[in-house]
Amino acid sequence: MSVRIALAGAGAFGEKHLDGLRNIDGAEIVSIISRTGEQAAAVAARYGARHSSTDLADALARDDVDAVILCTPTQMHAAQAIACMEAGKHVQVEIPLADSWADAEAVLAKSRETGLTCMVGHTRRFNPSHQFVHNRIVAGAFNIQQMDVQTYFFRRRNMNAKGQPRSWTDHLLWHHAAHTIDLFAYQAGRIVAANAMQGPRHPELGIAMDMSIQLKSETGAICTLSLSFNNDGPLGTFFRYIGDTDTYIARYDDLVNGKEEPIDVSEVDVSMNGIELQDREFVAAIREEREPNSSVAQVLDCYRVIGELAARLEAEDGWS
Repeated sequence: MSVRIALAGAGAFGEKHLDGLRNIDGAEIVSIISRTGEQAAAVAARYGARHSSTDLADALARDDVDAVILCTPTQMHAAQAIACMEAGKHVQVEIPLADSWADAEAVLAKSRETGLTCMVGHTRRFNPSHQFVHNRIVAGAFNIQQMDVQTYFFRRRNMNAKGQPRSWTDHLLWHHAAHTIDLFAYQAGRIVAANAMQGPRHPELGIAMDMSIQLKSETGAICTLSLSFNNDGPLGTFFRYIGDTDTYIARYDDLVNGKEEPIDVSEVDVSMNGIELQDREFVAAIREEREPNSSVAQVLDCYRVIGELAARLEAEDGWS
């Protein structure tokens, strides 16, 4: 059974999904939706898709589309995910699922109503580095005592990962913190306490450019997360796992121990590309008619935590 896929949002991250999909047997790229017709057509030609448009509704109306991957602006995610399921399409929503707790709950409700696959792009669950640690935890060989995480970018202007102007504004809490909040719960158990502080707002973007978050899980493990759009230095997200038996440092798909000695994670899964592995899970779940890892139901609690933090920050500072 081939899973015929439309991708909406053919920007920097959308192309990463398209590159991954080309490596997956049984995944067919049918339609490309993007902000301009020229971009949609060019990307469709590059990846062999037979349809392109600027309107997601055009893809949803097609009989040859089974599923949709949404790489659109954050503010569109919840409404578009619901529209996909209402059209009878399985959907994978890039992180974050939504930018409000109410919208996140609405997506889950629609998933349960339709019975369709609804997955959220929490890529950290799929990176081989984090899979290695998770497998150690499941085997009872490692228990997290603390996670120390740095998520650092240099984005004082509204640019995407390719350095191109963005049509929407990114957010440290609803987007970038969601990766770590979900991963911490995935690795250490449900989050039972959370605190956050944020720095000054950018005068034009209107968002906090620096943030600090503390978390505690039901197992007693703690997490400290530092985020910045002001960082003009090493970029990316770096995870330090401090456990009862080992220390690990994860940098995307790479893993070292506390002495910076490399750990071979090449045999953890069929690919070293976390986004490709994420898409493999999406396609496999549809074909096997099962719940995927990172389903909306599995990651929803992350958005409960974010929603609580956002409400507290808004009450404390007068803005979110």
